[in-house]
Amino acid sequence: MFSDNKKSKAKTTDLSNQQNRISQGTVITGNVVSKGGFRIDGEIEGTLTTPNRVVIGKSGVLKGNLICDDADIEGRIEGKVTISNLLSLKSAAVIEGEVTVGRLAIEPGATFNATCEMKGSVKTLAKDGSKKGERSA
Repeated sequence: MFSDNKKSKAKTTDLSNQQNRISQGTVITGNVVSKGGFRIDGEIEGTLTTPNRVVIGKSGVLKGNLICDDADIEGRIEGKVTISNLLSLKSAAVIEGEVTVGRLAIEPGATFNATCEMKGSVKTLAKDGSKKGERSA
């Protein structure tokens, strides 16, 4: 016999492979939130939040906050950057502000004028006064 109690399955869309593109000559002012990744060759003034990768090309500029999982930067960021995994700065990159990262890779020639905190680098004192839990870049 057939049952009338069929459970409906909600379809979920995986947006991790989707990429948004902000082209050169485009300026967006305001906060941007997306589940897909980003390629920025234009300019964003505000906060960009995504659980995926952000790529800022040579002509790309972000003035504000960046919150994402991974980032490859060739352009310019002015503001607060929070990357939960890897921040990779190419030789043309310019970063000014505050940076919190899980891991950091900087090519020679990149400009890094920022305070930097490595994720998981919480400094705690042991009973003997030595620091525990420090990580280096």
